[in-house]
Amino acid sequence: MRGWMRAHATRWFPEREFFMRSEGHVRFVRISTRFQTRIAAALAVMVLSWVGVLAWALIGQVFDGSDRHALLQREAAVANAESRVTRYHANLDAVATDLKRRQDFLEKAVQSVIGPIPATLPKGTVSDSTGETARTVRKISQAMPQAAGLARIEARQIAFAERLTRFADDRANAASGAIRKVGLNPDSVIAGDAHAQGGPLIRLGWNGIDPRFERLAASLGQMSAINAGLAHIPNAMPASFEYISSGFGVRTDPIVGGAAFHPGLDFKGPVGAPIYAAATGEVSFTGVRQGYGNCVEISHGHGLVTRYAHMSRIIAHLGQTVVAGTPIGAIGSTGRSTGPHLHFEVRVNDRPVNPRPFLEAPLPHVFQETQSTGRPVSHG
Repeated sequence: MRGWMRAHATRWFPEREFFMRSEGHVRFVRISTRFQTRIAAALAVMVLSWVGVLAWALIGQVFDGSDRHALLQREAAVANAESRVTRYHANLDAVATDLKRRQDFLEKAVQSVIGPIPATLPKGTVSDSTGETARTVRKISQAMPQAAGLARIEARQIAFAERLTRFADDRANAASGAIRKVGLNPDSVIAGDAHAQGGPLIRLGWNGIDPRFERLAASLGQMSAINAGLAHIPNAMPASFEYISSGFGVRTDPIVGGAAFHPGLDFKGPVGAPIYAAATGEVSFTGVRQGYGNCVEISHGHGLVTRYAHMSRIIAHLGQTVVAGTPIGAIGSTGRSTGPHLHFEVRVNDRPVNPRPFLEAPLPHVFQETQSTGRPVSHG
């Protein structure tokens, strides 16, 4: 090892001779390999020491900067909290103005989702706290004049919550009435959707929440459940038809004659014209049924099924989830048919019922909006 180091040192630092001329005399100075090696080692130690000092100083600056940044953040948070407390003490009117702007925003945001809330709504079982909140505002204005603005905002908030509760109840009642008109039980429709729910428990509110707001939450939940059920009721036209060529009920059989029962509606149309799902559901059958030819069935829950027959082409596939307006096939004349048309059935617990009330019912929900298929959904 020493021999290897000595050989490399001799190669890197070979012995050198210098001559110096002074006053006519020449002197030779010889620098050995060992001496050069010691000088190089000393220089290396000095350089490494300097680099170490610089690195330590840089690390110290980084940590100092991090601590200073954290301190500034804490100071900013304290300053912000203190400024809010100071603002509350100094100017409750400014706080009330800020809360009023927030309430304005909340009311506009709610109306942008559900539409304008009618000025007059059935009272139903919803409380009316107008008189109570007016008395509260007067008492607070007399006892704490500086808090009168906050009392008025609270009164406005309670009034808005009660009005929104009435709106939700009114909409749910209207939807329930429409469901009854087509022969279904609103409670069973809601229960059918409730049986397919789950998730973590994340409670809203806090202990001792105002019961008027608890009632609002319950009414909104009821309205949401009814609207979810409405989406499964066949209310969208299944085809852009020329006219209904055969209605529901007793008719003369078009092939053999004589009285016969027709379990659906026949929509006349050209071969290849699109056929659409009439409501939200899951495709439960695709294939050929005797007398129906190429056929698609969609299960909408609550024992409700729609059947689309005599198709020239089936687009939907088994198990597919569809919404009102989803293309599922094309008009044809397969099966027991005398010409191109769509045979459309609505079945409740495997019993055919007249589809007309379903298609013509003015269901109070947003069926008129364009669905994800990009096709405006039409209704009777």
